[in-house]
Amino acid sequence: MASMDVEGKSYDVDEEGYLTDWADWNEAVGAAMAKEDGLDLSEEHWVVIRFLREYFEKYQIAPMIKILTKELAKKYGKERGNTKYLYELYPAGPAKQACRYAGLPKPTGCV
Repeated sequence: MASMDVEGKSYDVDEEGYLTDWADWNEAVGAAMAKEDGLDLSEEHWVVIRFLREYFEKYQIAPMIKILTKELAKKYGKERGNTKYLYELYPAGPAKQACRYAGLPKPTGCV
């Protein structure tokens, strides 16, 4: 099993870099993952990450991109709940990349 070190603590990750236990997550872990990918997380990124964690806590599943956009639009409006906006924030795939930074499992349907 692979691991990553953040602020002196080790976190277990799978072969794709997702945390093996979503409860181990904190914002420093998310920021470190993003930094490894060359991204500095803005407040816009954190809105999506926090939304994903709330969704996961409620439904115990990470949403596919179609559901993510629909639910973000309901909560934050169409400007945040659309695929183009999310790909600008998360160019490697909004659901997949944002879920990894949020410490969640890879969403169903992501390759």
